[in-house]
Amino acid sequence: MSASVGAPRQMLRRLREVMAEHESAQARLDKVVMLIASNIVAEVCSLYLRRRDGSLELVATEGLNRSAVHNTHLKPGEGLVGLVAEQGEPKQYADAQHHPAFSFRPETGEEIYHSFVGVPILRGGDTIGVLTVQNRTMRQYSDEEVEALQTTAMVIAETLASGGILSEDVTAERGRDSSIRFVGQSISESVALGHIVLHEPRIVVTKLIAEDAELERSRLQQAIEELTGQIDEMMERGDLARAGEHHEVLEAFVMFAHDHGWRRRLDEALATGLTAEAAVQRVRNDTRARMMRMPDPRFRDRLHDIEDLSNRLLRFLSGETATASTGVLPDDAIVVARTMGPAELLDYDRQRLRGVVLEEAGTNSHVAIVARALGIAAITQCKGVVEMVEPGDAAILDGRGGEMHLRPTQEVVHAYSDKVRFQARKQAQYAALREVPAVTLDDQRVGLHINAGLLFDLPHLKQSGADGIGLFRTELQFMISETFPRLEQQTKLYKSILDQAAGRPVVFRSLDVGGDKVIPYFRGGAEENPALGWRAIRMALDRPALFRTQIRALLRAAHGRELRLLLPMISDVSEFKAARGLIDHEVTLLKTHGRPEPSTLMVGAMVEVPSLLWQFDHLLPLTDFISVGSNDLIQFLFAADRGNERVSGRFDSLNPAALRALRHIVWEAERFGTPLALCGEMAGKPLEAMALIGLGFRSISMAPASVGPVKAMVLSLDASALSARLEEWLACRTTSLREELKKFAAETGVQI
Repeated sequence: MSASVGAPRQMLRRLREVMAEHESAQARLDKVVMLIASNIVAEVCSLYLRRRDGSLELVATEGLNRSAVHNTHLKPGEGLVGLVAEQGEPKQYADAQHHPAFSFRPETGEEIYHSFVGVPILRGGDTIGVLTVQNRTMRQYSDEEVEALQTTAMVIAETLASGGILSEDVTAERGRDSSIRFVGQSISESVALGHIVLHEPRIVVTKLIAEDAELERSRLQQAIEELTGQIDEMMERGDLARAGEHHEVLEAFVMFAHDHGWRRRLDEALATGLTAEAAVQRVRNDTRARMMRMPDPRFRDRLHDIEDLSNRLLRFLSGETATASTGVLPDDAIVVARTMGPAELLDYDRQRLRGVVLEEAGTNSHVAIVARALGIAAITQCKGVVEMVEPGDAAILDGRGGEMHLRPTQEVVHAYSDKVRFQARKQAQYAALREVPAVTLDDQRVGLHINAGLLFDLPHLKQSGADGIGLFRTELQFMISETFPRLEQQTKLYKSILDQAAGRPVVFRSLDVGGDKVIPYFRGGAEENPALGWRAIRMALDRPALFRTQIRALLRAAHGRELRLLLPMISDVSEFKAARGLIDHEVTLLKTHGRPEPSTLMVGAMVEVPSLLWQFDHLLPLTDFISVGSNDLIQFLFAADRGNERVSGRFDSLNPAALRALRHIVWEAERFGTPLALCGEMAGKPLEAMALIGLGFRSISMAPASVGPVKAMVLSLDASALSARLEEWLACRTTSLREELKKFAAETGVQI
């Protein structure tokens, strides 16, 4: 047998020719096992494939009784063949019949054979079949012989996956025809029915057999060098936001990319006659199958790192580095990605994009903000989804419930079709309220504004019936740009925003970057705790040229009109004074050069750092308005990172501690007569917005899609009655007032 292993390429080429012949599926399978047996001088070669029920069926054999074909079935885990399939790794025995797992099947006639070797046929880490070889003599097969069989099994797997030679009962992919439900965290509360598009398309390996071994080795080496160079560069610049949510993702990439064992296995796969792409596929399948069966869940959690690394390497080999946004999308695309930046999401055709599913991204990350602005269904923290989906799979994305149904059953489709129709009716009801002022039953006017960040957000202002833009995130323009936007570019954008707002108020927040908001062309250096680090106003004061350029652009854009400017991440009054000094200096320069000024300039502070709660005596006399950033304020109050799934569920924004802090802000703003607003995620949820109104907030800002539901709530609310009840509840010892608020809404007919 081993004498023939020295020329595996000839066998692989012949195998490819056999699989491509225009014959019946059975005829080709029969030729495959005959070819393998003759090339490795084995008395028996058999091919078992997994059926849909999980059992293994003998589909072809050379050496065993032909009558056993399609009549011999092994239950999952049964026999030595079942053992190979279950453990996903090669097994060999010199005297197989005396092994405890041996299952004698008299119809096969295998009782005369002693030595046995079986290798799994792997596809995407799943065992889809088993290839076995048997001989009468008791013998131990060499590593080279087993390696040759594994390579042959890999070629068989890829050919089977291409379709056309399997019966209806036999499947080459586990679960590819079954419905799967994924659970994640909601980003944008909408429902989408559509078809899967992978943001980074998988590279389909079509050429398996190498023509020139040295050329393939050179191609692989060059691709590995490009891959490791890219990852090292990402590590150097601390590019966490684009590579994943946690630093450990990049560290895992580095570990695998520089692993000598991984490279050695790639070289061994090449030596068997595979192309560089096929070698990567082979090693990925083997590694994935091995890690899936490890008892330690930490190893299984690294599977998606292997998938990512292999896909990156295949893209370097193929030269296909573009994402799906550059291709033709289906009319109802649901894009699935491990992670992506806001600019990448914006590259997609908005007429065809229905939803996005991410494995890694915070619910308040900028890609999440863009998804909400687009009005598409979106969820995140959907672990393992990239590995399980196939392009073109039907899917239902439930943004409200934070789940996705892959290849849904007809019952699920019908249920969600009803939901979509109900949602459409609700949207029609909200549209009818577009021009209706948001006034409570006890005649309290509530200003409902939208959060925005890009020019395409502006049509939502009119469509939603909002009173204005309560928060314009200027940093999004910087994050999606390849270079720092020049003064003229910024001025043009801000002027367009004010033009399209058509007299409605717009609150521009000055540049709020740093922390998790990474600008690719601005290197601030990695920080251990970026949320509490060099960001927002701290960066602006340390880099005054950047801040002054933006202020200059805003002042020029607003000539003759009102300009409202909000300063983020103020933690001390001195920071507000310093920033106001830079703003006043730009106003003076404007006057000196005879340029037109804004008709009114209002400068406010964003209340999101808890230290400000005890500085209002000194801060509020200096400000024209304040706006609460509830996202950061509440996460800082509870010292719980809202983007960390392990702790984000440990606190509730309706906790009495958070509500007392918000009530204190309301009281202080009233005491100093300072206009007050809130622009965090709380405002976009009817129940939370109801609590805010009960506390005394009369101006709140939210995602455009939330204006309708929140307005419906406002129109059905008696704010005075709720305020009285809140005073009682805030004195209670409880971790959340959520249930009390729900009960109040049900009893008084408030639409939440």
